Amino acid sequence: MFNIKDLTPEQQDQIKIWASQGDQLADLQKKINSEFKFSPAITYLDTRFAIIDLGIDLVVPAKPEVKKEEPKELTPLGYVDAKVDEIVRPGYLASGKVIFSDGMNALWGLDEMGRLKLDADDPGYKVSDEDTLAFQEILRDKLKA
Repeated sequence: MFNIKDLTPEQQDQIKIWASQGDQLADLQKKINSEFKFSPAITYLDTRFAIIDLGIDLVVPAKPEVKKEEPKELTPLGYVDAKVDEIVRPGYLASGKVIFSDGMNALWGLDEMGRLKLDADDPGYKVSDEDTLAFQEILRDKLKA
């Protein structure tokens, strides 16, 4: 079993240097075993106890800063396209997705009363009259089958 007293002052200093350079427990365990050649090899738990006994605070790597995504600009497509879900969303007779000519995406659903519901990515989105007609025609053709 490993004991902190098995380390020379130079070895203790070297472990402190490795830790200050950002090495974590697993890295320290590997380096201690490869550089100092303990037999039997020092375990992960022994490494943890050694770090505590030496009073070493491991350097926590900085987390990369997460950038907030800018809203995507809508790319005009020039046409309306709709898809029908293979598995209908609960509460609807039919459901699916639609992308309008201005690039806006929406979920659609046809309820039991025959009313068409739209849930666009932008809650205040208003569908143009041309897109509404094109969408209804696409749905009529897709739902006939």
